[in-house]
Amino acid sequence: MLESNHTKNTLKMNYCMSKIKSWSNGGVKKIKSTNEIIFDTSKPYFYKWLSIVNLVVLYNIIFVIGRSVFWELENLIPIGWRILDHTSDIIYMIDIFVRMHEGYLEQGLLVRDSTKLRKRYLKSKYFILDILSIFPMDIYYIFLSDTCFETVPCPVIARLNRVLRLDRTVEFFEKTETRTNFPNAFRITKVVLSILVLIHWNACIFFAISFAIGFGVDGWVYQGSPNLATQYIYSFYWSTLTLTTIGETPQPAADIEYLFVTVDFLIGVLIFATIVGNIGSMITNMNAARADFQNKMDAVKQYMVFRKVGKDLENRVIKWFDYLWSNKQSMDEESVLSMLPDKLKAEIAIHVHLDTLKKVRIFQDCEKGLLVDLVLKLKLQVFSPGDYVCRKGDVGKEMYIIKRGKLDVVADDGKTVFVTLGDGAVFGEVSILNIPGNKTGNRRTANVRSVGYSDLFSLSKDDLWDTLSEYPEAKRNLLEKGKQILMKDNLIDEDRARQEEAEQESINQKLQRLELHIDGMSTRLARLLGEYSSFQLKIKQRLTRLEKDN
Repeated sequence: MLESNHTKNTLKMNYCMSKIKSWSNGGVKKIKSTNEIIFDTSKPYFYKWLSIVNLVVLYNIIFVIGRSVFWELENLIPIGWRILDHTSDIIYMIDIFVRMHEGYLEQGLLVRDSTKLRKRYLKSKYFILDILSIFPMDIYYIFLSDTCFETVPCPVIARLNRVLRLDRTVEFFEKTETRTNFPNAFRITKVVLSILVLIHWNACIFFAISFAIGFGVDGWVYQGSPNLATQYIYSFYWSTLTLTTIGETPQPAADIEYLFVTVDFLIGVLIFATIVGNIGSMITNMNAARADFQNKMDAVKQYMVFRKVGKDLENRVIKWFDYLWSNKQSMDEESVLSMLPDKLKAEIAIHVHLDTLKKVRIFQDCEKGLLVDLVLKLKLQVFSPGDYVCRKGDVGKEMYIIKRGKLDVVADDGKTVFVTLGDGAVFGEVSILNIPGNKTGNRRTANVRSVGYSDLFSLSKDDLWDTLSEYPEAKRNLLEKGKQILMKDNLIDEDRARQEEAEQESINQKLQRLELHIDGMSTRLARLLGEYSSFQLKIKQRLTRLEKDN
């Protein structure tokens, strides 16, 4: 028996080392030499490894106590249990190696020094817990048979130290909560799982106490059916009733029974408070967005009632709100992203809008820096069916890019449709450039009306010109592109354009001369102030000498 266990432990260690080597060749970062290995905890491969460790920890939490108490469960697949036990031990040992080389951030940088990582781990509380959790308590099997015949606890109770790795499960849950797209649902699942595990352990303890007192001795203990399913289901049922305090349970008879039930009732009160508190707050969080949106909608409805707005317009406003909510456009993007640094906000905006902006004719072939700055200026607008985005003769203050929906270009009578614009179409881009000689005077040349609900990105003239002030070369190129577009459509007066350009150039020259004059005056004023200060200092020195002479 002793040689057999020694052989098993040797095989475990050999397999462990082979797994470590395979991991070091895979998702591990090698730095300078093969001895310097780190595991970046922010990478997907580490999360996958953590999920494997979590499954092993849950296996030990659930089945070690279960097999210790229910002997039929232990004898159900003895070879299978041994394979699972040894596999979990191997994973635990590999995890010690992984944990010993987990990178961490110091002053914002990932620590890559393996020696420093090992020292940090060896000084932490996790090292002690990890060693205790992997301590070979299986040696207990040498003195007792590893089978269990109507005995509680079974020898597998020696493996109870494996549950000390519970902190890995907590770490896995924390990482999952930050990664999942359904955090509230995951939190509810986590609470339910924790309660089920607690009920399971309590059921096992109830069955063990019943065995110690004697099955069927009184009405409180388990009544003694030899069937495994009946044993566990009844124990789990009793545990659920006691911890949730929602049903009648048999009256205790012995002191140990009273003590156990009292402790269970106290734990049950905590469980009830946990359920009410956690799930209540989760449901509140889940409905927070809807409640905030509903409050805004109610405020608008009250305002319309107060101002005696007509029913037709009121219904249109309500439908507009419904459309926003159904298409998940009720959130304020600026407030949601406000906590992010400018760099990350820019990257998100580029990912979402850059391809859309590149579709605009005048922005094609523009330098990327200009496009990035313009992307941050785009604003989403939603138009209802029948809304006019712009009318013929309006001053062009914005350009539009259709994200979703259809818009008709209609005649003045509102009935004749010239063309229908779809997703990705752009209009109004030339009118915001203030191109000299534009026959339309930067006014709209058509009526554009929304067919259904339409989502449009808009870029205002002010935002465009503020951005172009930092890109003079791009500004000249855009004006030239816009001018070519107008010439193609015969919408530019070249004589007038030359006159306006000359006037603009004259104004620019005057501004430049004025700036030079101001710079000269500033220099002269600074020189005069210096001379005045020097003169004052000399006067003070002379007065001081005169006072001393007198």
